[in-house]
Amino acid sequence: MKDNSKKDSEKVVWDQIQMRSPSGNPLVSGPSTRPIPKLMVWFFLFISVTYVVYTLKLLTTSAQQTCDESPFISSFHRTSLLLNKTTNLTSSTSISTSAPLVLNQTEEIATATAAPHREVREKLPVVVEVEKAAVPKPKPTEIHDVVFGIAASSKLWQQRKEYIKIWYRPEQMRGVVWLDDRVKYSPEDKKTLPPVRVSSDTSNFAYTNRQGHRSAIRISRIVTETLRMKHDNVRWFVMGDDDTVFITDNLVRILNKYDHNQFYYIGSLSESHIQNIFFSYGMAYGGGGFAISYPLAKALSKMQDRCIQRYPGLYGSDDRMQACMAELGVPLTKELGFHQYDVYGNLFGLLAAHPVTPLVSLHHLDVVEPIFPNATRVEALQKLMSPVKLDSAGIMQQSICYDKARSWTISVSWGFAVQVFRGIFSPREMEMPSRTFLNWYRRADYTAYAFNTRPVSRNPCQKPFMFYMSSARMDPELNKTVSEYERHRIPHPPCRWRMADPDELDRVIVNKKPDPQLWSRSPRRNCCRVMETKEGTMVVNVGVCKDGEVSEI
Repeated sequence: MKDNSKKDSEKVVWDQIQMRSPSGNPLVSGPSTRPIPKLMVWFFLFISVTYVVYTLKLLTTSAQQTCDESPFISSFHRTSLLLNKTTNLTSSTSISTSAPLVLNQTEEIATATAAPHREVREKLPVVVEVEKAAVPKPKPTEIHDVVFGIAASSKLWQQRKEYIKIWYRPEQMRGVVWLDDRVKYSPEDKKTLPPVRVSSDTSNFAYTNRQGHRSAIRISRIVTETLRMKHDNVRWFVMGDDDTVFITDNLVRILNKYDHNQFYYIGSLSESHIQNIFFSYGMAYGGGGFAISYPLAKALSKMQDRCIQRYPGLYGSDDRMQACMAELGVPLTKELGFHQYDVYGNLFGLLAAHPVTPLVSLHHLDVVEPIFPNATRVEALQKLMSPVKLDSAGIMQQSICYDKARSWTISVSWGFAVQVFRGIFSPREMEMPSRTFLNWYRRADYTAYAFNTRPVSRNPCQKPFMFYMSSARMDPELNKTVSEYERHRIPHPPCRWRMADPDELDRVIVNKKPDPQLWSRSPRRNCCRVMETKEGTMVVNVGVCKDGEVSEI
């Protein structure tokens, strides 16, 4: 009986405990008793100690994270000060309003440090963007940032100085002509030409190539000698020959694509595949011109004389320059607008299908025929400068379109010539130069070019009717250039095709709006549209292709 009564009393106590909530309140109504107060005190004490320990640990971790992110906080403080400075908050009211801005940002960071690192990193780019916005953009390269080094011969000076006068503007440009001997330099020359200098003696350099001439050593040092003249604020040195003509506006457009603070060696190859094999496909041909950034020219000047001594067997100046560039580890950056023109004969095929890139230079002008008929070489080049002044970006750029009613193909080389063909030729065929020229190696055939060409058609009906530019002017009312192209009268063989005959045309008028930003966009040929053809005159409009417009056959 004693054991049973004891068990009953324990059961009553256990039932009372179970009927209480975790907070100690009874779950049901009834008498409330506190049979074990000590147990509850110990339970609450354990909870309190655990909470204190966890809080101390959390505060320690937050302090470490705040130390780690101190540069981030400093960046926020710098940004806040910069914002306060730029908004000119100098009054007492401004100070009182700017202080909470820094405080609030600091509080946000303290809150972020208690959160995962991911949230802190997400806020970091915002600060970086604010700091970057304060950095001014570098000014674009202009022509006065360029210094020309022109290689010239005293024997040919009186003849070739006329080429330099065509493109050089003393009031805007800087350059030096480097000669092998003294020449007559008249007061008139001083107004129209760069200053002349005689190159330093190179007799102490070894030269063992039997086919070449040791003047190659003198010419290869022109960039270094020009650098040592200590011109101010130079970004680029541009090398060229005395029989080279530069389109300087397009040269600047090309150079603006590159960072002048980096090492750049910019130029192009020869048109002759054999020349490139014999010398190098990684070499800039100096006659067509090449550009060297100022830092690279400075690095070159420190080692070039030693470099030249290591290559006595090389032929010319260009391959010596490329050998030193190879030692510096700088490859050629190719720009197709630099033209060496290692060809003979008529340049028409090359110029009428100029690649989609700015025309930068023309070389070997004494070797090829004048680019315009019935004119001297100098007169022809002076004539080319007329459209260059109106729209230098578009000079020589090809456009292809069709007069489908007459089944004619029209190719416009703006500022130079227009061709009209009987029949329909695809753009793929028209953009290949026709072989009106001969290879630098006279025994070589068309397979010895470093680019695709197409033969001059033997079919008398497919012989093009050529129209050369006669004049170019600006129409201020329409804000367009108006260039006229007159028929080049040469005998045409008879054609038996029953179709409209281009022989009835006397001239072509091309309207084109100047587009200085042409090369700021992705490369693309302009489109042309035949507007009307009547009374021996064809009117063509050339411009940026419209949405969906293609040269469709």
